Amino acid sequence: MAVFVFIEHREGKLMDISFEALSAAQKLNDEVIAVLSGENVGDLAEKVVKYADKVIVVDDPKIDTNNEAYTRVLDELIKKEMPKVVIMGHTSMGMDIAPAVAIDLGLPIATDVVKISKDGNIKVTRSIHNGKVLADYYLKDAETYIITIRTGEFSAEELSEKNGKIERVDSPLKEEITNKKFVGFVQPEVGGVDITQADILVSVGRGIKDKENIPLVEELAKIMGGVLSCSRPIVDYGWLPKERQVGTSGKTVKPKLYLALGISGAFQHVAGMKGANMIVAVNKDPKAPIFSVAQYGIVDDVLKVIPALTQKIKEIKG
Repeated sequence: MAVFVFIEHREGKLMDISFEALSAAQKLNDEVIAVLSGENVGDLAEKVVKYADKVIVVDDPKIDTNNEAYTRVLDELIKKEMPKVVIMGHTSMGMDIAPAVAIDLGLPIATDVVKISKDGNIKVTRSIHNGKVLADYYLKDAETYIITIRTGEFSAEELSEKNGKIERVDSPLKEEITNKKFVGFVQPEVGGVDITQADILVSVGRGIKDKENIPLVEELAKIMGGVLSCSRPIVDYGWLPKERQVGTSGKTVKPKLYLALGISGAFQHVAGMKGANMIVAVNKDPKAPIFSVAQYGIVDDVLKVIPALTQKIKEIKG
């Protein structure tokens, strides 16, 4: 059985989700075939082949980061190779391409998956009810399955080296795609702080209760030598700028220490920070999902814990 992995790249760089998708594919213990298409992607293939049995390269300037072009190429490769599973990231790109391929070829699709396994049929696990429940789904019998995986759920650090081969194939595109055109990437404005580069993040959620309490967290972050970040509600309230947001609609971070204060742990937030080396959570709800990913937890009101923690660190630092 072969497993296809759709490789995402942008402006000449491989996206992290591509390596996470390769990791997910390797867990199925079958032949891993990476699909890399675009213009001048030969150098990227050399980096991908280290973790795949084979990399199929379709080098064609007509693709030019056009999702419909990627879809048509993937359609033809699936019809030719008949892989059992096609894995790609549950990203803006994957969410565009995966359903289109499933409809084109009449294939079953499972999206936003956090775990994949073989138990007779393909079994996937999805997070539902705002991250409070993990549900297992068995996919109906089919020749091929389309699966998108959630960012941050499959560790690229668990990849095994395969050092396979690179196979270059002719592009199935015979003409330019005119109904869609790629214009360019719009980069977000660069703010004063880049939370993705911080070793220590002190992150605050709605448990802080009021904007007037933000300075308490800022003081704690400063004395810890860290940077202040937050969950989406804090940005929605206008208490902190968008550049400070962690999560699927914010930024993905991998600090050495992530201190989550008053954050419930919805999957959108967890996806952006679960790669941290150490996660410490403070929440008054003992059933908060954040505790399922934290190495250490305190069940209490953050407005009681923050001043006590700040004072203790001051004492230790003298």
